[in-house]
Amino acid sequence: MIHRLFSPVQRPPTLTEALISLIALVVGIGVSIVVYGLDPQIPMLLGVIVASLVALRCGYRWDDIQEGMVRGIHNALPALIILMVVGVLIGVWIQAGVVPTLISYGLKLLSPTIFLPAAVVICAISSLATGSSWGTSGTLGVALMGIGGSLGIPLPLVAGAVLSGAYFGDKMSPLSDTTNLAPAMAGTDLFSHIKHMSYTTGVSIGLTLVIEMALSLYYSGTSGGLERVEVMQQTLAAHYVINPVLLLPPLLVLFVSYKRLPAIPGITLGVIAGGLCALGMQGAGYAELMQVAFGGVTSDTGVEAVDSLLSRGGLNSMFYTISLVIVAMMFGGVMERTQQLRTIAETILKAARTRGSLILSTVLTSIGANVVLCDQYMAIVMGARTYAEAYRERGLAPENLSRAVEDSATVTANLVPWNSGGAYQAATLGVATIAYLPFNFFCWLSPLVTVLYGYTGWTIKPLAAPEDDATPEVPGAKE
Repeated sequence: MIHRLFSPVQRPPTLTEALISLIALVVGIGVSIVVYGLDPQIPMLLGVIVASLVALRCGYRWDDIQEGMVRGIHNALPALIILMVVGVLIGVWIQAGVVPTLISYGLKLLSPTIFLPAAVVICAISSLATGSSWGTSGTLGVALMGIGGSLGIPLPLVAGAVLSGAYFGDKMSPLSDTTNLAPAMAGTDLFSHIKHMSYTTGVSIGLTLVIEMALSLYYSGTSGGLERVEVMQQTLAAHYVINPVLLLPPLLVLFVSYKRLPAIPGITLGVIAGGLCALGMQGAGYAELMQVAFGGVTSDTGVEAVDSLLSRGGLNSMFYTISLVIVAMMFGGVMERTQQLRTIAETILKAARTRGSLILSTVLTSIGANVVLCDQYMAIVMGARTYAEAYRERGLAPENLSRAVEDSATVTANLVPWNSGGAYQAATLGVATIAYLPFNFFCWLSPLVTVLYGYTGWTIKPLAAPEDDATPEVPGAKE
């Protein structure tokens, strides 16, 4: 009986066997999140068990399976280190007044006559500063919904502007966990990923701002309802020193990003600069700084919107995401080491014969994972790990893969009503996902733009290209 279940000779898995592992993961996560509202880590761990059993059936030894798990976790270690440093950075920057300064200056851009593009810019600044689209929409987004409603602008349009800005910042901020996860899964570094994303993201946000400007002019009304924003500005000024000098730490991080300093020392420089600002400008003590670096900031200003936005950060805040990445990489490692992922990928890749169709397949797979898995992190992992080898084999740099994944997986999670992202945003902003979906221009333009770039060859980087990204097309790539 055992010999019927487990092959004594190692062999590649069949498509059916590989799909059993994938379906076990999908069903486990889907039922746990959608039906019971549970966290995905344990269902993912059950998926690891099923994938291991399938591997044993195909004749793989336990040592091979364990090697796949360890290798998968090992591949994610740089991203895990970055996540820990980023957690420290967020806590220190809030304590230093860097994040409050960025938010305060962002709020000053608000003007009733250009409300919608201003909402995009404000949320983009906040999300860039915090690395959190959820935190931005749950605080500034709620305030902007009230202001927009008082100006006579339909709430689905306001929600679309809020989310467009929030997700722009989320996918471009070096503080965002998704921005760190995507390049780690694709096999590139953080700053190369952000630089390569800027080509498609710049077009998407530019088109979004043009559309928002036209809509804002159409729906422009009289001023009013700005009291909530004024209260936030006054609260920030009362509890933090707001000074242009506090813009230096983020400018430093941007500078070292441009100079292509590795992510870990680059972000660490931001932590040091923020710590000096906290000690010198906010009057923080050494013990207090160490506490927020580990446990994050617990804001107690008495203004709920401000406290919700600034109560975050710290090394401890990243452990949830780290555990998610570890278990996801265990599953991916088993699937990759025992050729189950390759079996599925080869089936999909049979239809992706050109460079453009490969990028289209990546985008559709990532969006499909958001629909089925209900989690943007799993969508990033699936999109990147499924196609990583195919991109290498076709001479495409991993930056192309990480860009395609984040241009689809990160930004479309909030467009799926039953995805955790869509459910959260609908409940927070008080607008149904289907209602704001057509007006969340940035999030549905992003995958379209990246597919367009794939078929035209614009900014597609070959595997052996020089670091300056000067080559616009892949030599010899099939259109």
